[in-house]
Amino acid sequence: MPSRTLGKSGLNVAPLVLGGNVFGWTADEATSFRVLDAFVAGGFNFIDTADVYSRWAPGNQGGESETILGKWLQQRGNRDKVVIATKVGLEMGPGEKGLSRSYLLRAVERSLQRLRTDYIDLYQAHTDDEATPLDETLGAFAELIAQGKIRAIGASNYSASRLAEALAISRERGIPAYACLQPHYNLCERARYEAELEPVCAAAGLGVIPYYALASGFLTGKYRSDADLGQSARGQGVKKYLNERGFRILGALDEVAQRHGANPTRVAIAWLLARPSITAPIASATRVEQLDDLIEGTRLVLDAEAIALLNDASA
Repeated sequence: MPSRTLGKSGLNVAPLVLGGNVFGWTADEATSFRVLDAFVAGGFNFIDTADVYSRWAPGNQGGESETILGKWLQQRGNRDKVVIATKVGLEMGPGEKGLSRSYLLRAVERSLQRLRTDYIDLYQAHTDDEATPLDETLGAFAELIAQGKIRAIGASNYSASRLAEALAISRERGIPAYACLQPHYNLCERARYEAELEPVCAAAGLGVIPYYALASGFLTGKYRSDADLGQSARGQGVKKYLNERGFRILGALDEVAQRHGANPTRVAIAWLLARPSITAPIASATRVEQLDDLIEGTRLVLDAEAIALLNDASA
């Protein structure tokens, strides 16, 4: 599998990121292990999780995904073969959130312990913390890099102005800068990234690893009516796409898929990878069979006509 460099991080990654948000939620430990094994066997190496995954599920308290991933890393003995990304900043308990120096230094130790590793390849700010000066957050990240606990840093869910400001602070202080952005971007969610964030990323040479690459499953084509929403725990999250534009996007996906002997999932992934600013989309799988389509999507090359059709439908 040809690798790509993630911005200026020095990390070489395959063009698909396995999303760990389902580990310990809709995928139990055994299922997660099977998906992880198949992902690596397919020639891929980049896995994304977060400390807060999956705190929202009944009975969970957060850290479940990192814990499962840590067990897998230890049992497989393959830590040096994979790139592990995790995130910090969302609430883990009373007073346990944000991007202050004191919290980052606590939170990273907990993530390292759950992941059963002594370093994190990519440590990302899960969301902007406007209550903490950017200078303080970036300084704390720089400390952790100097200590060897993290290799590179990234931002997720930042506005274009705050991302640009953070990059400027790193330049001025001569400290490590965000090497990548993790934005919400897919065929259904284009406007904010393309108009505001993409120019900042392109100018700074940032890697881009968009989450919800399949719009919570909508772009697989399995949700085409209200009756379909009960198919999974994520079904209600796609209800907002069941409208004229959403059906137009599904129609274009179907047309391109038929033309290429593929399916909507593969086409949606291929569309993302056809955009020059995108390094690797993030997508999760709760079954090995789902993973097959994600992998095949990275191998599908869309022609200009197919890309134009999808762009027009999703405009």
